[in-house]
Amino acid sequence: MERPLSDDEFAAEVIAVTTAFGDPTRRQVYLLAREREAGVTASEVGERFGLHPNVARHHLDKLAGGGYLEVTVDRADGAGAGRPSKRYRVHDAALRLQLPSRRDDLLITLLGRALAMVPRADAEAMAEEVGIDYGRRLAAAMAPGDAQRSVRNALHAVADALTAHGFAAHAEARGSELTIIAEHCPFGTTAQQHPVICAVDRGMVRGMLEGLYGETRPETETSRAMGDDRCVTLV
Repeated sequence: MERPLSDDEFAAEVIAVTTAFGDPTRRQVYLLAREREAGVTASEVGERFGLHPNVARHHLDKLAGGGYLEVTVDRADGAGAGRPSKRYRVHDAALRLQLPSRRDDLLITLLGRALAMVPRADAEAMAEEVGIDYGRRLAAAMAPGDAQRSVRNALHAVADALTAHGFAAHAEARGSELTIIAEHCPFGTTAQQHPVICAVDRGMVRGMLEGLYGETRPETETSRAMGDDRCVTLV
């Protein structure tokens, strides 16, 4: 049985995933490599996505540096002049992308009960502030020193971070509105018993967006805790 991750180890895994997959193009590059058993080269990626080979190589090297791709020297064309090209292959996708989820069921249950003892408005404000603070710290770790991103890129990065935390989230555009949709809730039945706990993940979204894009006021449109099929946050 594997040893549970410590808080620092789990945070490191989250940062690794968001760093590797926070860029939408990089996710597409990874999916292309995953589709092709023989792997891909920087030239092939560049042609597929209209990128300069150096830009394609940057994405591939980021993925390789995170352990999501392995690099081999392609000598199939190496008989002639020029350097052999690097080929990038997915070698252990299922294992690497299935992050160990922290199942702190007891702590979540106790958190829900603790919040229930506080007046609802105060409990919701406190839960959201905790989420905002954590989201800010995640954003700082995800993009240290980087310039702020476009709102769309920031939303994709936030969705990736939420997914790493067990929310199975993705960003989606609805006309002029942008949303983050979570298909799963790591708070489980505790959120149904104490819906105020949902303010934590709303705060996480707000905190991460503040660090990656700028001040926003996310609003909850639907919530699994309230009986909806999925959680939808409007940004």
